[in-house]
Amino acid sequence: MDVTLTSFGSWSGGRFMNFGQPIDEDRWIRLVHSAYDQGVRTFITADVYGLGKADELLGRALQGIPRDSYCLVGTIGHDFYATRRDGAKGYPRFTDPQLRSPQDYASYLRSAAEKSLTRCQASAFDVLLLHNPDSIGYSQDSVWNGMQKLVDAGLTRELGVAPGPANGFTLDLLLCFERFGALLDWAMIILNPFEPWPGSLLLPAAQRFDIPLITRVVDFGGIFHDDVQPGHQFGTADHRVFRPPGWVDNGFGKLQKLRPIAERHGLTALQLACAWNLAHEPVRNVVPTLIEEVGPGTKPIEVKLAELAAVRKVALSEEEMATINAVGDNRGCMALKGANRSHLGSPEPDHWGITPELDAVAKRWGIDPDRDLVLLHAA
Repeated sequence: MDVTLTSFGSWSGGRFMNFGQPIDEDRWIRLVHSAYDQGVRTFITADVYGLGKADELLGRALQGIPRDSYCLVGTIGHDFYATRRDGAKGYPRFTDPQLRSPQDYASYLRSAAEKSLTRCQASAFDVLLLHNPDSIGYSQDSVWNGMQKLVDAGLTRELGVAPGPANGFTLDLLLCFERFGALLDWAMIILNPFEPWPGSLLLPAAQRFDIPLITRVVDFGGIFHDDVQPGHQFGTADHRVFRPPGWVDNGFGKLQKLRPIAERHGLTALQLACAWNLAHEPVRNVVPTLIEEVGPGTKPIEVKLAELAAVRKVALSEEEMATINAVGDNRGCMALKGANRSHLGSPEPDHWGITPELDAVAKRWGIDPDRDLVLLHAA
């Protein structure tokens, strides 16, 4: 099945990523069933989430549902099988030169894909994404030749790339689009009305190379779910505590300016965010994080799912789009990951310098790294 307009990500529900409070396994499985019943028919998982546990739980949840009635998207790329977690950096990418050489990439990718499919109780993915690649993963033939072999072996129908976990990787994705666009059926980026930068810089290239986009973090850390408000208390392990101070107050204030647009179209805040994303070519899919927040007055995760399931494309006017763009302008508000002029020394798993090749990529796409990819002010 093809990727649908809306997706359910296995990182939702707090079991495998630290967003809000974790729901129990039975409720998580019921949430997947409810998503399917309400028409959310694309399910995205990653082998590294819970070290395979997310795959397994999703496989259990989808057991018995006709395989041709939903789209299964997998992501591989972190080698957690033979390595240890490196603190906050997570597990190393399989392309780490200390782990293996390029001639072994294909065998690793096949092994990782097969293991993930076994856990998902499936024989093939509809889409398989390269997860959080390093500079090697974006640029080397040996990586993408290995990914193509997975299509040839019938382990996936389509391929894509999913940068992260932080924002950035702009020049790296552009290079990847230029070099491997013929192999790329999908790409996943961070995009929402309050984080249009830097993801929107990729839209022209994705359109030119006919690479449809899956967009995540559509909820902007829960702000568009409308129950993260000033004074909200996050758990000490919640990923969102690493956002800049004041981001909740700032985001909530911005949201008030957009409420008239949402009300005019009969949309919730989340649905407006999704509509804004989908108004951009070539965005084809939205996958917000569904979060069970802590505290009184917060929405049950099932309500958030129902809002997602009711998402539709909405014809926002030019004036409405201009208003949203002006309110949400975040250019220069954060230090970006990936290729960046500020990085000196050897490449790290998610941060490296700008090579002459990437400088040339920037020039071809009208990007000035010293102006367009730098931290100018706090969020």
